[in-house]
Amino acid sequence: MAYKDFQDAQLSRRSLLRGGAYLGGAATLASVPFGRAALAQVKPGPWENVAAAVEDYVSNGKVANMLASFGWGQAEPSAIAKGTLAVDGSTAVDMDSLYRIYSMTKPITGMAAMMLIDDGLMRLDQPIAEILPAYGEMMVQKEYDGAITEDNLEPAARPITIRHLLTHTAGLGYGIIQKGPIQKAYEEKGLIPGQVTRLPLPGLGRGKPVGSLEAFADGLAEMPLVLQPGTKWSYSVSLDLLGRVIEVVEKKPFDQVLKERLFDPAGMTSTYFTVPESEIGRYTTNYGIVAGTPFPIDPADSSIYLDEPAFPFGGAGLVCSPRDYDRFLRMLLGYGMIDGTRVMGELAVRVGTSNILPKGVDTEGTWMAGQGFGAGGRVSDGAYGWGGAAGTAAFVHYGANLRAALFTQYMPSDTYPIQNQFPELVAKDLAAMQGG
Repeated sequence: MAYKDFQDAQLSRRSLLRGGAYLGGAATLASVPFGRAALAQVKPGPWENVAAAVEDYVSNGKVANMLASFGWGQAEPSAIAKGTLAVDGSTAVDMDSLYRIYSMTKPITGMAAMMLIDDGLMRLDQPIAEILPAYGEMMVQKEYDGAITEDNLEPAARPITIRHLLTHTAGLGYGIIQKGPIQKAYEEKGLIPGQVTRLPLPGLGRGKPVGSLEAFADGLAEMPLVLQPGTKWSYSVSLDLLGRVIEVVEKKPFDQVLKERLFDPAGMTSTYFTVPESEIGRYTTNYGIVAGTPFPIDPADSSIYLDEPAFPFGGAGLVCSPRDYDRFLRMLLGYGMIDGTRVMGELAVRVGTSNILPKGVDTEGTWMAGQGFGAGGRVSDGAYGWGGAAGTAAFVHYGANLRAALFTQYMPSDTYPIQNQFPELVAKDLAAMQGG
């Protein structure tokens, strides 16, 4: 496909980033009822349905590569992998390839917050204004996504809490979700917690992000909320703001906190906000899908992730290997333990992977309808997980003692159904392993 053809397609940043996973892209992620009692009798076998999907997507040129990883309990993971780091490339993908995980960053930030709660450094229902005073007197739009004018604003009925940030119930907006004046104001003020490409693609004019988490949090505090706190689930920048809360509480930069408290103890040695040039040889290319054809929008050797980001995006900023993300999932499945090292307290994991939505919050008409939400991820039927804007997905299932993840790189993620189908395919294979 020629560059002009891609220009003519006019893919917008909104369409690229929204995708299935950004909006709840894990719409079925962690929502398939696997049947806990029956799963106790599972005899591990081949993942035939997942393998067939991987074969179909790569062999038919829909994506450059696809990798699914699985692990039972604390056992080492297995992988189904096909394809190369880039279309027409020669390096096959494996568990150590690097993928942009976008919103799969959110559960990581959520669990970092749970560590601080477990340590008594902050409380689940603590007003964030006790940590960030600028959030003490927030205003709320009367008309959702309406004018940002005095006659359309009213005081917040209750303070924003840590719980609200963890569960997208703070009433905060999102530049990829909101429309009208509030969306434009986010862009003009640089409240942009995500990135796609260095390329000057049409529709991706997104303003210049503010230069620090502190500036992001301060700027966000000046904006009205789009909903009253604690009233409705609405996908938002709350996990990015939580990064600022974490660094203020810890008195260290947010990315340093993640490295010291989570990545290093869990043995996650290939998880980055900035991909080192030394690792380009195992880094994938990201593609925009136009008329069924992949077009490289973030080539590995000129990726925007080779640059230091404006600030560490706690909601969407990480690049990670399947092996590293499996270690994160394995730590969760071990209730905070991995390879004899305690990374998190057991109670912190149990609470963080449980439904901690505020009592009475409205989820109707959202991707959470009939489901629960934990620390940055969906909770349902013994499972916890989330997905990413470039087609990735991951979850742990406590009833099955299973961890599973899908890695590929294409945008928008809802171009293909595989992300939402992944847990369904896993469920089919588990049923086959049960003999039914």
